[in-house]
Amino acid sequence: EKFKTLKNEGNDFVKKGKYEEAVNKYTECMKLNTKECTIYTNRALCYLKLFKYEEAKQDCDHVLQIEDSNIKAFYRRALAHKGLQVRKTERGRY
Repeated sequence: EKFKTLKNEGNDFVKKGKYEEAVNKYTECMKLNTKECTIYTNRALCYLKLFKYEEAKQDCDHVLQIEDSNIKAFYRRALAHKGLQVRKTERGRY
């Protein structure tokens, strides 16, 4: 029950664009249930919005270990890889 409440609170924060707060709620959820893939893909989305690509990639990798055909995890991991590549090329310019 507490898990569901935290997840819904996290989702509400995402809708409002409050990604840091959403990350905190999803992280709390993970303490209660580590097998729920949705929490990881949701948190990965928040990390992408916060430009935390490495963290997003890790969450997606975790999901794909549990559920190797999770489309959201594949898609968000690709976005994280793209973000990391962009960051690398930007570093090279300075």
